[in-house]
Amino acid sequence: MLSERQDAILREVVRIFTDTGQPVGSKTLMNALPFHVSSATIRNEMATLEEIGYLEKTHLSSGRVPSINGYRYYLDYLVQPSIVPQDIAKKIDEDFGQTYHQLDEIIERSAQILSHLTSYTAITLGPESNRTLLTGFRIVPLNSHQIMAIIVTSDNNVESNIYTVDDEIDSSLIEKFVKIVNDKLVGQPLPKVIQMLHDDVPMILSNYMHSANGLVDMVDELFKKADSDKYFVDGQLNLLNYADGNDMEEVQSLFSIINQSNDLKKLLDPNSSNDGIRVRLGSELGSDALKNYSIITANYDVGHHGKGIIALLGPTTMHYSQLIGLLGEFRTELAKRLIDYYSRYDDS
Repeated sequence: MLSERQDAILREVVRIFTDTGQPVGSKTLMNALPFHVSSATIRNEMATLEEIGYLEKTHLSSGRVPSINGYRYYLDYLVQPSIVPQDIAKKIDEDFGQTYHQLDEIIERSAQILSHLTSYTAITLGPESNRTLLTGFRIVPLNSHQIMAIIVTSDNNVESNIYTVDDEIDSSLIEKFVKIVNDKLVGQPLPKVIQMLHDDVPMILSNYMHSANGLVDMVDELFKKADSDKYFVDGQLNLLNYADGNDMEEVQSLFSIINQSNDLKKLLDPNSSNDGIRVRLGSELGSDALKNYSIITANYDVGHHGKGIIALLGPTTMHYSQLIGLLGEFRTELAKRLIDYYSRYDDS
């Protein structure tokens, strides 16, 4: 642990460097610190902080900037979340202010609002689907070779897909399949629905046809889509503001990460037991493409409907105190909107 004076110096170096983007010298610090010490004393303390790896010099000036270890110490022990200004809180409320007919609309909108507020890349993950129930299933024949399958879930989300079949559709078999799914699977959590779709439904259907696998396999992806994690990303192009434009491989890797659900899942780390607001620096993110970036994640809680995640991906030099305060306010507002949304269907 650092001394109280060293803590104050490191905190101010981070703040000034974040605000100005310029290395911080002892004279600048002398005017910024909440106590009076000589310039020589500050230089000595900065030299100590450099020696233990929390500050580093740049070749551009005699000033110093925070190192990755310095940022880690700052985030673990020194950062103080800022209070969100009233005008920003009002803007969040206004930007959310509309009627939403599907859960995904709220999650997607939250990513848009967060990205526009910060000019960083915002990522949102909806509440986990293992608490979501199947509430309805229909198959609608469109013509002799096409059908539309429709799934409705307890959060009022609707998933649908159109399928083309080689043989002429047997409408009586389709009706039996729909009846079996609705009789046996409606009211079950989505993960159990998928399991029963493969274990139980084919056995029942075998009474009516030689093999039910083709029909089950056809709608399998639709059920898995309903059960999959819902990620929304906004402000992807903001990443280019902090990338090395001359390194096209890095740029491609960045966009690959945010466009692949598996990579996003690793980035958000949804299985973490930490319910607070976390900051992970580039060296902790497992990708060279993210070495100059950080991600701030915050869980939000919607009671028995589960938990989700909101996140901001930006440069290591983000203004953490402001953004941690903003995410704290934002997750409360998002949870409130989702609880209001769920209450419309919980009561029905």
